[in-house]
Parts: sequence; structure tokens; C-alpha cells
Amino acid sequence: MTAPQPSRTPPSGNAASRIPGALAPWLMMSLILAATAIELHYQGRLWRSASGRLLLWVGDVWSSENSQQLFDPYSFTHVLHGFVLCGLAAWAVPRWPLAWRLCLAIALEAAWEIIENTPFIIDRYRQATIAAGYEGDTVINSLGDVLACGAGFLIAQRLGWRWSLAVFIAIELALLIWIRDSLLLNVLMLVYPFPQVKAWQMGS
Repeated sequence: MTAPQPSRTPPSGNAASRIPGALAPWLMMSLILAATAIELHYQGRLWRSASGRLLLWVGDVWSSENSQQLFDPYSFTHVLHGFVLCGLAAWAVPRWPLAWRLCLAIALEAAWEIIENTPFIIDRYRQATIAAGYEGDTVINSLGDVLACGAGFLIAQRLGWRWSLAVFIAIELALLIWIRDSLLLNVLMLVYPFPQVKAWQMGS
């Protein structure tokens, strides 16, 4: 009597059957980044700094290379965007897989980068904040900001809300000491600028 042969049909839950679904959010994020870059360039943003330099990091917020290279001190405010979006996604769509919640955060951050680089917001920055000479981000800087947001999202997911709140406060305080600006202060000055705060930021 011949022994029954094991079935060659892969189980429905094996790794091979999960590959398309697992890749989908990452493919979507790649498309979002590509579409964001194209839209920003269409809006008139330079691909990279007009100086022709290509740097990973610029630490001087008063430099003409600020907001023109991949990362700068304001990248930390975008990390905090990721903290906030992680919390909002956990509250709004808690049943979504982590990768899709990250995708949602990337989409929202990319949308903000497009809005941030419109003439209205650029003019608002120049009038209300210390960024008097601000002319918008380069495409590479905007993509760096979106990546920083994604990193912040994953860090917050790993830390949990209590430690995320502590790190959020620590980064805010560090930025206030370092560059006299922060995420919350930036939002405040955009919405309701205080001349006294602006004078302090400029060292007056």
C-alpha cells in the first residue's frame, strides 16, 4: 500500500502568499515620494541647492544652505511630525497594519511639503518668522524632511507614548537652546507671531 504523499499546495498563510500585500505599502510610499518630487519641481523648486553643492547635513540655520541640503537642524522638527502622526494614526486607524499607518504619515507629510512650498506659505514664513530670506526648500531637502518624519514615526512606534512624549519635550527644549526655534514655536509664529519672540530668536 502506497503511503499518502504530502500536499504540495502551499498553505494560504505562508510567506510567498504574503509578499504582494507586504510590498504594497512600501511601493505606495515610493510612489508618493516620486510624485512629491515631481510636483515640487513643477512648483518651481530646485532639485538641489543653487550653489551646486550636495551635502547630507548643514548645521547652520543662518547659512544659505539651510533648507537646501538633505538634512539640517529643522529636520528634527520633522522627526517630531512623525511622533505626532504616529499618535494620531494609532488613535484614528488602530486596526491598520503598521506599514499602512506609516504610509498614511508619509502621505500627510508629503502633502505638507507641497503646501509649505507654495508662495503663500513661503511669504508667511518670511514675514512672520526668523526666515526672512527663505525662498522655499529644494526638492532634496523636502524629501529629507519626509524621510525624517518617517523615522520619527518608527521611533515613536518603538518607544510608546510615554517615552515619545518625553523625547518630544527633550527635542523641543534642545532646539530652543540650539537654534532658538522648535516645532511648537514655529507653528505659533506662523499662526500668531509675537514681535518679542521674533526679536529673541534673532538675538536682539
